[in-house]
Amino acid sequence: MSERLDVGILGATGTVGQELIVALATHPWFRVAWVGASERSVGKRYADATPWRLRTPRPDAVAEMVVEECVPVTAPRLVFSGLDSTVAGEVEAAFATAGHTVVSNARNYRMDADVPLLIPEINPDHLQLLEEQTRVRQWPGKLVANPNCSTIVMTLALAPLCQFGLTHVMVSTLQAVSGAGYPGVSSLDIVGNILPHIDGEESKMESETQKVLGAVTHGRVVPHEVVVSAQTTRVPVINGHTALISVKFETPPPPGDIIRAFRDFSGRPQAEQFPTAPCHPVCYLDDPNRPQPKLDVDREGGMAVTVGRLRECPVLDYKFIVLGHNTVRGAAGAAVLNAELMKVDGLVSI
Repeated sequence: MSERLDVGILGATGTVGQELIVALATHPWFRVAWVGASERSVGKRYADATPWRLRTPRPDAVAEMVVEECVPVTAPRLVFSGLDSTVAGEVEAAFATAGHTVVSNARNYRMDADVPLLIPEINPDHLQLLEEQTRVRQWPGKLVANPNCSTIVMTLALAPLCQFGLTHVMVSTLQAVSGAGYPGVSSLDIVGNILPHIDGEESKMESETQKVLGAVTHGRVVPHEVVVSAQTTRVPVINGHTALISVKFETPPPPGDIIRAFRDFSGRPQAEQFPTAPCHPVCYLDDPNRPQPKLDVDREGGMAVTVGRLRECPVLDYKFIVLGHNTVRGAAGAAVLNAELMKVDGLVSI
């Protein structure tokens, strides 16, 4: 794939948009050629329209681009969407209707029956839903979505366990403030505090997990039967969602089998060496004081999740802790990995 494909970014000035720009800056298959944002940014140089919030420097080539209106006129055929859900539904549909391929981070279409909700290590076969999407919506383009950030972190840890007959999951999250965007949560609310409610987050984790782990039959996803009970909180951590998980199985395996399942887990992105894929998507650590956001959130460029503290649970069968980077593996990096899968499968082209 020597020729790089021009791509655009919807919502390029926001937190996820900035992470997408960093993820694509040196990508061997894709090149950012177009940036779109809200009316207040249109017509400005990207550098003038965007207060840069990331530690990685803003790429010079993108800094000089002029921000465009989020309409499918001059945009490339492949666009990544970091739009807020309040506007994403209408804008993304307009792009798909105009023949563009949209890789979305927004929640608007995730649970639609004909929209693949992708984690490429887990359910790459769900891309076959695009045939039904074309038939039903008659879009010349197409739309795929990645799950909610906390869902991705949790489900990457659950997928290796499905082989043991996973039946029930109880999860409580400790979610970073970067997940709320910028300016996000007021410092007076979050410093020295925990916020016990994140709007819509619990229901997303409960329903999206079943779709991702489900099987496609006759053009639709039959949801996995696992029952998920989620509680979500916001904590004073910059990056990294931590999930405290208890699981129940049809027949509980030995703990050594679970640890081996974590460490051996991989999928097509690893087998086919996608550029953004981590070598080990799930990393299990024996240290009882890990994972920690400060030490583990950037593992494999933020694309791997870290698991630790597997032990017996007196209520279900086992419990453990998983950590993942919410704006990388949980958002921008997830979208880029989805696009790489589509590229390999011939669903996007130059």
